[in-house]
Amino acid sequence: MPWNETDREKYAVIRTRYASDLSDAEFALIEPLLPARKPRGRKPTDARAILNALFYMVRTGCPWRYLPKDFPPFTTVQNRFYAWRDSGLWEQIVGTLVMAVREAVGKEAAPTVVIVDSQSVKTTEAGGPKGYDAGKKIKGRKRHIAVDTLGLAIKCQVTTADKQDRDALPALLKAVSQKSPWVKLAFVDGGYAGDETQRAAYEASRIRLSVVKRSDRQIKGFIVLPKRWIVERTFGWINRSRRLAKDFETLISS
Repeated sequence: MPWNETDREKYAVIRTRYASDLSDAEFALIEPLLPARKPRGRKPTDARAILNALFYMVRTGCPWRYLPKDFPPFTTVQNRFYAWRDSGLWEQIVGTLVMAVREAVGKEAAPTVVIVDSQSVKTTEAGGPKGYDAGKKIKGRKRHIAVDTLGLAIKCQVTTADKQDRDALPALLKAVSQKSPWVKLAFVDGGYAGDETQRAAYEASRIRLSVVKRSDRQIKGFIVLPKRWIVERTFGWINRSRRLAKDFETLISS
């Protein structure tokens, strides 16, 4: 039996809904932070459609050109992503959401403690900066991340994979201090140990380090370490998104 127009409209609504789409409540949190529409010129593509397209890409790992046709043209999505990246909008959105979540669970909006770690991920043939992490035997890039005690990202910096954790730490903590000056303590693993590392980190940020080491009795295997498991869980959250499980971008800034 052929479809009538009502059936086609119903199918169109169902077809354009994806699990990664923003709900009305979620978009309401972000909408006030988005750039205001210019009074003149052509009406811009709906910002919610742009966000839904970006979240779809991050979750599924599809290339720009393979965005489903019920999203805006991939060039429009791509250009808006770059514009928002360069304006610092993404960091503003993340910072606002982090504060809202912290207040919702009864914590102060600004954290005073962070947990720091890094994660090396492979890159592709797309080119761009990359290096070899001899410890993890991975050629690609490294994410240096600082999270609060809920596992929410406070700051993230990307380098080539051959960048030593201790060498990247001062710059990361300096950025944390500039963004959230109330942070006074950072939990780190044994890879950041050493008087010189602690001194360089403190001089850059005025943030003290607390090194959480493995037990001397542990020979091999996985064990939950105090505070450290929080940032490891955050990396687990990141890896659920296929486009983040491997670095497909040419530029570190993306």
